[in-house]
Amino acid sequence: MSVTPESSIRVNPRRKAYRKVQAALVAQDLNFRQFAIQNGYTPDTVTRVVARYAGGTDLPRGRMSFRILLEISRLIGWEIVPGIKKQAKEDAA
Repeated sequence: MSVTPESSIRVNPRRKAYRKVQAALVAQDLNFRQFAIQNGYTPDTVTRVVARYAGGTDLPRGRMSFRILLEISRLIGWEIVPGIKKQAKEDAA
């Protein structure tokens, strides 16, 4: 059986982004479940929202999805979806 070099293994960019968000939460001593419970969301909803939008460029249209991604982005210190903080400022004005 031959071993495939790591450089030839293709990783889904969205999956990689999901794992990056997960690692950033772990660095804050949190996981998706703990974040969800602390902020009044169901754990499944948070997991699905991050899996759907992390690594993408489209902003979520739903208020709850937007709020989840914005809160996590603020917590970890970088935007999960590019432009989400700018859009939040525009919506607040």
